[in-house]
Amino acid sequence: MTRTPLSDVACSIARATDLFADAWTALIMRDVVLGVTRFDDLARDLGISRKILAARLSRLVEEGVLVRERYQDHPPREHYLATEKGEELYPVLLALMRWGDRWYGEPGPPVRVRHLGCGHDTQAITACAHCGSELTVDNTTQLPGPGGRIGPGTQVIGPLLAARRTSS
Repeated sequence: MTRTPLSDVACSIARATDLFADAWTALIMRDVVLGVTRFDDLARDLGISRKILAARLSRLVEEGVLVRERYQDHPPREHYLATEKGEELYPVLLALMRWGDRWYGEPGPPVRVRHLGCGHDTQAITACAHCGSELTVDNTTQLPGPGGRIGPGTQVIGPLLAARRTSS
């Protein structure tokens, strides 16, 4: 059986998670958005091999999620900064953190998130852009979108969504 690359699947989740081949990429993004931007600091913080770190950083730069920027000329030193595309991963990381805190956070969450606007500790929620209500499996449904198609990775879900188009 031939394996379809996730980047070829007509699914935004598949395409997005193709970038996150393993947990290292998410942890690199966590560190960068929190201010750990130098290669040596990332390697030390994560305990990751330099070869794996270099490969993940190269991919993130290639994908436009991070930018490599020189901060010192003599000797030449560079660090990594999140682009707008990279900063938009922050809510995804917060959602993963909330889920991990709930299901694996014993004896409690390792990090608290403080909202600077109101000064309170908070957690990520996914809310409706129109009414502000929290979105859950029970109060949402998925409908076909303009980029959807039946193909690799959507052989079963594609027809299911297409049937919803005619019934809604």
